[in-house]
This record gives sequence, C-alpha cells and structure tokens, in this order.
Amino acid sequence: MNVLTRYLLKEFFKLLIVCQLVFIALYLMIDFASGIDDFIKADAPRSVMIAYFAFKIPAIASQMLPPAILTTVIILFSLMKRNNEMVALKASGVNTWQVAQPLVLLAAFLSVVLFFFSETIVPYASSRCNEIWRIEVKKEHPGRFHGQNHVWYKGKNCIYFIKQFDSRKMMMVDPTFYFFDDKFKITRRIDGRRAVWKENIWQVQNGIVQNREKDGTYDLQKFEHLEVKLDENPKDFIRQNVEPEEMGYVQLKRFARRLKLEGYDATRYFVELNIKIAFPFIVLIMTLMGIPVALWKKGMGTPVAVCIGISLCFVYLLVLGLARTLGFAGILPPLFSAWLANSIFLFFGVYMMIHANR
Repeated sequence: MNVLTRYLLKEFFKLLIVCQLVFIALYLMIDFASGIDDFIKADAPRSVMIAYFAFKIPAIASQMLPPAILTTVIILFSLMKRNNEMVALKASGVNTWQVAQPLVLLAAFLSVVLFFFSETIVPYASSRCNEIWRIEVKKEHPGRFHGQNHVWYKGKNCIYFIKQFDSRKMMMVDPTFYFFDDKFKITRRIDGRRAVWKENIWQVQNGIVQNREKDGTYDLQKFEHLEVKLDENPKDFIRQNVEPEEMGYVQLKRFARRLKLEGYDATRYFVELNIKIAFPFIVLIMTLMGIPVALWKKGMGTPVAVCIGISLCFVYLLVLGLARTLGFAGILPPLFSAWLANSIFLFFGVYMMIHANR
C-alpha cells in the first residue's frame, strides 16, 4: 500500500464516520418527531421507546450508508481540489482514475459488507423493532393476521378459490371448492357467497353445488346453508404480515416461493428479493458518481458539490421507488424493476468518470 492509498483511506474513514453519524442522527430525529404522538397515545414506557429506536438503528445505518459514502467522497475530493492536491498529482503523472482506484475497490468491498450486514443484523433488529411497534404501540394482538385476496389453495382433497379471506372473522368471501377423483376429474363443485368457520366445520351460505353423475353429466342444486367437512381450517389460509426487511435473502426466497405455490400473489416479495441484492451495489455506484461531481468545475465549492450529490441520491430513490412500484403492479419483471435504477446510475457514473479522467 503506497502513501497515497494510505492517505486516501485514512481521510475517507474519518469523514465517513462523521457523515454516517450525521445521517443516522437526522433520520432518528425525523422519525422521532413523526412517531412520538403514537407513543404518547399508547402510553408506552420510555424503555419501550428507547428499545424501538435502538433496534431501528441497524436498518437506518444500512439505508444511510450510500448517501454517507457519496457525501464523503465529494467532500474528500473537493478538499483535495481546493488544496491543489489533484493538480500536483496530475503534474506527477497520476490521473483521476489512478487516484480513485483504491476508493472504488473499497466501495466494492463495502457493498459486500453491506449485503451481509443486511442479511444478519438488520432482519433480527427490524423484526424486534416492528414487533414493538405492533404490540406495544399499535396494541395489536401478537398473533394477528391479515386478510388475503384472490387466493388459490391446493388442499388434501380439494382446490380452493377464495375471492377474499377475512382472518379475523374466519370467513371466505365468494369461495369455490373443487373436488377431484383419482384421475383428476371434477366430481363435485361448490360455489357460495361466503363460508364461515363454525364448530370446526365450514358452513357455506347461499350457493350452488354441482355433483357428477355416473353418465358424466352434472346435476345442479341451490342451497341456503351447507356444511362442508374439509381437512383445511382457517390457519391454512392466513399468513402473518411479515415485512421483507425482517427476513434474509434465503428466508425471503423460500417465503415467496411458498406463497406462490399456495396461490397467493407473491410479486411484491420477489421484487424485494431482487432489491436485497441490487441495493448494496449502490455504494459502488455512488462512489463512481461522487468523484466526478466533486471535480466537475474548478470554481465549484464543497457545499454546492454536496448539494448536487444529495440531489442525485433523491433522484436515485425516486427512480428506485418508481421501478419498485411498477414491479409490484406486475408491469415490470421483478429482476428488471430491482436493477433499473442501478443500471441507469451505473452508466451515468461510468460516463462521468470517463470525462473526469480526461
């Protein structure tokens, strides 16, 4: 490691620690101001509030690392430009890329570190944080579940289609039950307006039942009330509202696949799964963008450069949020929606670095 590399790394980490702490503090202050009313209304103890924000810090740190690194790089190279250090290096035959190379390699390493940090520390801390919020602040029952829409579910002897499932009332809305024989031919079909779980049995109301006759035709009967004995109970149709940040990559992948196999819409989770891989690499992209922003114009001061860098962060979040929403809606494939923002800004960063190196 030469003198220049040691100098850059030393100054980089000194500035990074300060920038990261500032961003975390700002995030916590904003979050505290927006959530304090909920804690007061819930009459939550001070210890609960402290624990909530303490468990939230790992997730905040992972989110704030990219803008902190961008700000650090801009300040570092702006100071080097103001002190004519960049001029001296170029006069010695060292170009911009050679100066930036150690930081680019460090950024690639930090991207990997951020990924593993998001896989280990963040899921546990986020899970505990959300648990405190749901139970201690929102006063939700620990086992509360949320309804699902348009559910296909394959049971032991029946395939279900449920337009909407209300887990609190243990009720299916507009359910359809398909029963099959050994040759996978429909032997019976039941359509109802609703099905309610009472006395360990499904009670279907206001519907039609079709049974296959020996000649292959189906008879049709209307009913107002029909008791249907099935192997599945309400617990088989409900899923706890687990947030993607509460799971690691492998766990989220299994969760999304299981939801898809059971007939639930898992598009949101597949998008979040790809974002888990894509997001850490923004650290490298922000480093590539920060250097040319800092060296853009000779007369541009550090505050202006930092403002431009923060603006680029907001634009990145805007593009990522838009692509994420389009992915949730199924307009974009999950892989494309997760990597769209990275691809655009990587191209932009490389383009800026090429021009800065001239």
